[in-house]
Amino acid sequence: MAETIAVAMSGGVDSTVCAALLRENFTVRGFFMNLGLPDGPQQIAAVRAIAARLGIELEVVDLARVFREKIIDYFCQSYAAGKTPNPCVLCNPLIKCGALLAAVQGRGIEQMATGHYVRLRRDETAVRLLAGADAGKDQSYFLCGLSREQLRHLVFPLGEMRKQEVYRLARDLGFAHAHDTESQDICFLKNQGLADFLKNRTDGAKGDIVTRDGRKVGRHAGVHHYTVGQRRGLGICDATPYYVTALNAEKNQVIVGKEADLWHDRLLVGRVGWLGGGPPPLPARLMVKIRYRHQAAAAELSRAGDLYLVRFAEAQRAITPGQFAVFYDHEALIGGGEIVGRA
Repeated sequence: MAETIAVAMSGGVDSTVCAALLRENFTVRGFFMNLGLPDGPQQIAAVRAIAARLGIELEVVDLARVFREKIIDYFCQSYAAGKTPNPCVLCNPLIKCGALLAAVQGRGIEQMATGHYVRLRRDETAVRLLAGADAGKDQSYFLCGLSREQLRHLVFPLGEMRKQEVYRLARDLGFAHAHDTESQDICFLKNQGLADFLKNRTDGAKGDIVTRDGRKVGRHAGVHHYTVGQRRGLGICDATPYYVTALNAEKNQVIVGKEADLWHDRLLVGRVGWLGGGPPPLPARLMVKIRYRHQAAAAELSRAGDLYLVRFAEAQRAITPGQFAVFYDHEALIGGGEIVGRA
């Protein structure tokens, strides 16, 4: 009898092809995370139809409460604190590769596959997470919070593939998927703007827009409407544009400056996790990404008390508290943590 493997099913093209590929060598069981979202019933129906066409068993796992407590609450609290969160980075270790993986293991299944575009390299002593072969679709950034133990139980069948190849396979299998919403999009904001979502979940008090030297130049509608680097929606007239350079939730201020004020070469990182169980020998020269679409830049990593200091070889634009700094040693992701602020 073939070994059983679980597949985290979403209804999208990636998890569908993932499950189809694994049928060749495994008994595949699909698992869908019910996160309590408004379109949940439609998603469940769509995934059930896909599983039926693939001839695999599907189980729906109710994770609505833990998702609300661990992800949505974190998201709202971060914006209220003047941060710009990335819920997907937390969702992977806590929900998909956390609570869902635990449910899978509770059914006696030790391996779970997902449709992430990343690669794993295993040897007798370690598991390494590598960027996906398709640089344009590499999703390793979103997995920086995984633990070494979680990696031991994960499989990523699409890591060596390109997105267009995955779509071709889906068509060959008879699945006429439209191009999916990218996995970095926030699932609980579908068909709803950020401001509307946060409207009744944050204080939203109006306050002052001030320059770096404290000069009042306008009013804002709530700090949660703004993020570092933002230009639109400030309502400030000047010879050259103003940009948001910082948010001070304690004083309820949006701080603005010019383009030059957005560039900095140092930042501090907290809540750092290491996929290998611990940091490399420090100081270490690494490549660092400060947001998903950021081009990884050369930097030196060192300790700074309870935090880590990242010193870039060249200044980077719009370092944003709440986003994640992710560390790479060549193509291997070794860790990451939340950006606390500039140093």
